[in-house]
Order: sequence, then structure tokens, then C-alpha cells
Amino acid sequence: QVQLVESGGGLVQAGGSLRLSCAASGRTFSGSAMGWFRQAPGNEREFVATITGSGGITMYGDSVKGRFTISRDNAKNTMYLQMNSLKPEDTNIYYCAAKQSSSPSRETYDYAYWGQGTQVTVSS
Repeated sequence: QVQLVESGGGLVQAGGSLRLSCAASGRTFSGSAMGWFRQAPGNEREFVATITGSGGITMYGDSVKGRFTISRDNAKNTMYLQMNSLKPEDTNIYYCAAKQSSSPSRETYDYAYWGQGTQVTVSS
């Protein structure tokens, strides 16, 4: 079993930055690919970014490419999402997720473990 806890969400003005963290426990962290997803009420969960177990490969959704950066520190069992140039349309609940293998994925159904989410609100 894996426990994931997100933090770092909040309210920020458009053009600002936030860094989200996802602390993991309960499983060999470096063996799991991780991902960030986001969801607004009434919408489907949207892929944001994913990273391999080693951190060597990353992938991004088109809407965040060039603005967000995913990273991980396996020594701290923590994953991050640096979000720059935030836009009002980035307002969502952001979830971190972990796979049971080290290969990255854009698909929600590939992830076995999910955090509770952290709210990000970007004001115009």
C-alpha cells in the first residue's frame, strides 16, 4: 500500500508561481512512476505530467508544456510540480498518483494510488 499526501496548493494571481509537493510512504518510491493530474468539478480528470521512477523521463500535457516542471527526490520520497506563468484556467484540484511500475503514463487507469488532492486557484 502507498500513501500519498499533496501540499502546496493555494491562491495565486495570474502570472504567478506555485510549487506542489507529493510525499509518499509505504512502498519503494524509486520503483514507481508518478504523475500529476487535475480535475475541476463536473470535468474529467486531466493529465498534467508524469515522471519515471528514476526521474530520467518526463512527459507533459499540452496545456502545461513549457510552464510546469515535474521532478522527484527519491531520497526524500517526494515528487514536485513547479508551476509557473499560471493562468486562471489552471484553477483545479491537483492530484498526485503512483503506479506500480516505473514506466510513465498519461492515463488515469494506469495509476494504482492517489492522494486526496490540493486546491489551486488562479485569480485574474
